[in-house]
Amino acid sequence: MAAAKKLKYDAAHELTPREIVRELDKYIIGQQNAKKSVAIALRNRWRRLQVPENLREEIMPNNIILIGPTGVGKTEIARRLAKLAHAPFLKVEASKFTEVGYVGRDVESMIRDLTEIAINMVKAEKTAEVQHKAEELAEERILDILVPPLRRHRPNDSPEPAVNQEEENERTRGRFREKLRSGQLDDRTIEVDISVPQMPLMQVMGPVSLEEMGINVQDMLGNIFPKKSKQRKLTVAEARLLLTQEEAQKLIDMEKATKEALHRVENSGIVFIDEIDKITSSRGQSAGPDVSREGVQRDLLPIVEGSNVLTKYGMVMTDHVLFIASGAFHVAKPSDLIPELQGRFPIRVELQTLTEEDFVKILTLPNNALLKQYVALLETEGIKLEFDDGAVREIARVACEVNDQVENIGARRLHTILTTLLEELLFDSPEALPSSAVHVTKQMVEEKLSSIVKNRDLSRYIL
Repeated sequence: MAAAKKLKYDAAHELTPREIVRELDKYIIGQQNAKKSVAIALRNRWRRLQVPENLREEIMPNNIILIGPTGVGKTEIARRLAKLAHAPFLKVEASKFTEVGYVGRDVESMIRDLTEIAINMVKAEKTAEVQHKAEELAEERILDILVPPLRRHRPNDSPEPAVNQEEENERTRGRFREKLRSGQLDDRTIEVDISVPQMPLMQVMGPVSLEEMGINVQDMLGNIFPKKSKQRKLTVAEARLLLTQEEAQKLIDMEKATKEALHRVENSGIVFIDEIDKITSSRGQSAGPDVSREGVQRDLLPIVEGSNVLTKYGMVMTDHVLFIASGAFHVAKPSDLIPELQGRFPIRVELQTLTEEDFVKILTLPNNALLKQYVALLETEGIKLEFDDGAVREIARVACEVNDQVENIGARRLHTILTTLLEELLFDSPEALPSSAVHVTKQMVEEKLSSIVKNRDLSRYIL
């Protein structure tokens, strides 16, 4: 239980599954089954850390496959989940990986990338903790340049003048400190000693670099070569920023930070594998690209099952990393995955095709709704853009009709339709517009889009 209490970084301990779904509802319309599944999976990460240690290692994550056509919210669910989780999160495309022996990325690189994300996350948190102290130290270094401290007087010299000089020096530093804090010296140029990398990262000739293997020569030989510094001319504002970063790095215990980051990856890491249907193989074929696709699945299997992956920060166990996969599965089916891999994704959620009513909600309700985005963009030009209810309904109807006639690309169709609808407005603003207010009506939408929608060839290429 003590180990569980240390993991304060996991925001799931603050959000119940219902609260997670409510947060997802702010950005994603519909797909309640998918939201419920990922909410339970996220909450289970925290629950596992609360159980007794002897049972904790036995509780495996329930990996999820999200099945549904493009543009229905699979990737958006993953993006929003990452922000809610406050845990190491990585999104990868399954089609980017190749079987070992082929030129391309190997599947273990996803765990190395996830570890890098965790390291950066912990470093950012630790930096925030020591930021105030680092700023004070950076301020002192700048003051040492502007008002150099007095050298210690020799024993034979009279001590009295030295005391007076020290007092005067302190008063001068105090005046400069006030100016520094008020920003009066920000534009002044000073010479600063900045640490530089000790040596470049070496690379092995071949498709896999030492970085991919998780080995950093600079770290290995860092203690052999002395640290180097380079003198640069910077403004006080620039110097303060660089020196604060440098001092913060000195204050952070990187060994402790690395240990915490690895713990996060192993216990709370989430990997979202998009387009997993692209690595399925057709049954009955034993040659061609399908061989490589099945090879990627077999390479992926031990990572999902649980194995040790070498990173430049140490060994990472993947037993409790949560994997969420997604795919349209238009041609292939989840059952086309190799049986062993299917078994490692026990939860399957089918996302629904979006309806006209869903499009209306997508246009208006979410915090990042498309119409709100265009209103905000034109507001920067001093133009007030408004859509009446009829116009919103017509845009949704056209999107649904084009999806049915041409190809169903889900909510992404709304982007193309709004771009076509508002093209002239976006081009003419602000010079050619007669007023600072534009009201979009149903009639305007029909006039602009009806001819394109009726002409199937035009809609295929334009919408």
